[in-house]
Amino acid sequence: MDTVVKTSIKPQQIGHNELSFKVEGMTCASCVTRVEKALKKVPGVETASVNLATERATVRADASVGLQALADAVEKAGYEVPEESVSLSIAGMTCASCVARVEKALKKVPGVTDASVNLATEKAQVKASGVPVHAMIAAIEKAGYVARPVHEAGAPAKESRGLPSWWPVAASALFSLPLVMPMIGLLFGRDWMLPGWLQLALATPVQFWLGARFYRAGWNALRNGSGNMDLLVAIGTSAAYGLSFYLLLQHGGHEGMQHLYFESSAVVITLVLLGKWLEARAKGQTVAALKALESLRATVATVRRDGQEREVPVGSVRVGDRVVVRPGERVPVDGRIVEGSSHLDEALLTGESLPVSKTVGDNLTGGAINAEGLLVMEATAVGGATMLSQIIKLVEDAQAVKAPIQRLVDKVSAIFVPVVLLISLITLLGWGMITGDWQQALLNAVAVQVIACPCALGLATPTSIMVGTGAAARHGILIKDAEALETAHAVSMVAFDKTGTLTEGKPTVAAVDSAGRAEHELLALAQAVQQYSDHPLARAVQEAAAARGIARLAATAAKALPGRGVQADADGATIYLGNRRLMQEIGAPTTALEMQAQAHEAAGRTVSWLAVKRDDSLALEGLLAFGDSIKASAREAVSRLAAMGVSSIMLTGDNPGSAKAVASALGIAEFRAEILPADKAGAVAELKRGGRRVAMVGDGINDAPALAAADVGIALSTGTDVAMHAAGITLMRGDPALVADAIDVSRRTYRKIKQNLFWAFIYNLVGIPLAAFGVLNPVIAGAAMAFSSVSVVTNALLLRGWRPAGR
Repeated sequence: MDTVVKTSIKPQQIGHNELSFKVEGMTCASCVTRVEKALKKVPGVETASVNLATERATVRADASVGLQALADAVEKAGYEVPEESVSLSIAGMTCASCVARVEKALKKVPGVTDASVNLATEKAQVKASGVPVHAMIAAIEKAGYVARPVHEAGAPAKESRGLPSWWPVAASALFSLPLVMPMIGLLFGRDWMLPGWLQLALATPVQFWLGARFYRAGWNALRNGSGNMDLLVAIGTSAAYGLSFYLLLQHGGHEGMQHLYFESSAVVITLVLLGKWLEARAKGQTVAALKALESLRATVATVRRDGQEREVPVGSVRVGDRVVVRPGERVPVDGRIVEGSSHLDEALLTGESLPVSKTVGDNLTGGAINAEGLLVMEATAVGGATMLSQIIKLVEDAQAVKAPIQRLVDKVSAIFVPVVLLISLITLLGWGMITGDWQQALLNAVAVQVIACPCALGLATPTSIMVGTGAAARHGILIKDAEALETAHAVSMVAFDKTGTLTEGKPTVAAVDSAGRAEHELLALAQAVQQYSDHPLARAVQEAAAARGIARLAATAAKALPGRGVQADADGATIYLGNRRLMQEIGAPTTALEMQAQAHEAAGRTVSWLAVKRDDSLALEGLLAFGDSIKASAREAVSRLAAMGVSSIMLTGDNPGSAKAVASALGIAEFRAEILPADKAGAVAELKRGGRRVAMVGDGINDAPALAAADVGIALSTGTDVAMHAAGITLMRGDPALVADAIDVSRRTYRKIKQNLFWAFIYNLVGIPLAAFGVLNPVIAGAAMAFSSVSVVTNALLLRGWRPAGR
């Protein structure tokens, strides 16, 4: 299927001697001059032109000048040719050995730092600096495969390649059936043996026409100093065909001649073709989730411009456009409702089965279906910047990248085919010299080659990851990479942020306690100091002041004090609003309101103290208590994790009393309160020291370091983009119960990976010795080989039935 190029700008070759690439770090015209001067000093460079706006350099040079030399010159001048990640679609791979060869070919390209090839998705992720895409494609084609760049992020995907044609399988079976029928007749005491020359006529088109693909691919592998499944099939079937042809020439095809083996070569090719066709059908189903997401993309949008409504391609919609969404239509881009109200179906985006009510001011996500009302929205994100495009990109990337467990398979695959050929040679010589029956020796050697197909090894891990990530995405769990999916299965502890993760994150002012001032005066001061903040507590203060009709005081010199509170100058004084730590730092005693504060904290409320410094006098004026309701599914999340053997801990910057109340209500035995944002990552690192695998769940900017420090970071999409970028898993609903579901799908996927690797290895560990000892003939070996690949993919497809608990 098609994939995305991960960067919008890629190095490319413009003309025969013109090269273009991205340059980072330039800030002004003098930077441009310096880069151009550095490039012109490279031997062979004729002209160099640098564009500051596009951050690109275009160089005309001799064909001998490579991009790596140009990149070195740019970096020496103090700038950077950034490493870029490119996705390529590759055709012609058949097994794990092919994967290893393509990776090896790409890594030989100067400037390529890493390459990861996925057999199931037939795509490569390449990391390179200053390497044109055509150079990567040339390296792949030299290795014997076909490669091409794929569509840009955010653009509608091209139609996936259809299933391979069934007619080669049918034609091969049609030619092979008459060769097999005499063998069936012998079981009933009937001799239906066909004349030798007729057997030759039936087997030849199968061997050299329908089986030509094995010769081509096998020769490409041999030419590049390696081997693959096609080489094994080509050598094995050619040996059986060649032996039969020799016997036919020797005996002239007369009656009574000994048995020929044309049926072995023909049936093996037929079975391999059938296996590849079935495998391709099954692999097509592994990308069902991605196809479902792709289908959410609208192709047209109704835009209101100059007072008129017109239908335009969705790619023509610009940020700020007014877009009309009629009942039954898909939302074409991300935006904010400016007119109307309706219910929207976001099931395939968030996993939420019930329609969600939306009205003026609410955000809309492209791909959702408008149920009944006419909506007018202002476009806020288009193309690759939309949430849907980012979701598709995340799923594609997760399915493209290898899991760590795949490294073992890669090491085995690198030596697999040579080892099989050696075993086949030993089988041939051993049987021939010990028994003297060289015909049987050759057939046993052929059986070894045929059954030792490395296809199943190459498919075992990626198919499981593709289906697992796809099933998770359908239910609102986005897994960014294969490593996060593999690691999550071993998580033994989950660290939860409190506000916005376990609680609704929408606090309200529950009480105002004064040390002398009137309540409305305290709220006026709190509103003044918080008016420039977007913190949830600040919004709560603003709403409380607005509800009471309190006029806003002017404030200056506003400053956030991370992990402690805020301060600002207002009403001729400096106002401080924050937690107990802030009061201790500025020297404001809290004893006057200590009893009230403790009562609020015991009730699970967050307390913010308000102090005023006028001239040289500092005084505590009062406190505000904020209430934040616990999410309905939070307790279920903690109890489900406990049932799975995963313990929970809460990390919060809130006061100990509020933290204890929330932890007790949820059944969390351990919590840590008053943790500064910078210290959360340290707390996570400390939890990991005991050998535990720790997952961190959060939604805010202050959680990003901890999400990155954890073995697995899990972000809520209801939070900030920074948190989502730092996390390996994103939950598309602000539902903490999905944490247990994410770990569950990881465990089930990892179990499938282990099962598939077991079956992939066991087929060969058992089959090769049986073939070497003459227990399996080539026909049975061919059937077993085909069945191994199909069974591995089919086993992975069972993950499609995964559902979150309670659904």
